[in-house]
Amino acid sequence: MATVTSWIEKIPGVCGGAARVRATRHTVHGLVEWRKLGLSDAGILEAHPDLTLADLEAAWDYHRNHTDEIERALQENDEA
Repeated sequence: MATVTSWIEKIPGVCGGAARVRATRHTVHGLVEWRKLGLSDAGILEAHPDLTLADLEAAWDYHRNHTDEIERALQENDEA
């Protein structure tokens, strides 16, 4: 069985410098927002086959460890 890994990165000028899943344009705050809207991990993966379960686990872990940052990004997105 292959091991699938993921990581979160922040690059200035890519997705506004927001934390995102590896080389995708999926931001952690966007994934958290989908989860808050009621999408399950399975639903997110079905809608976005470019993501893996490891990607989602990395995003949820990042959110747990950087809650203030992600919640601020969600608030700023709502206000925009």
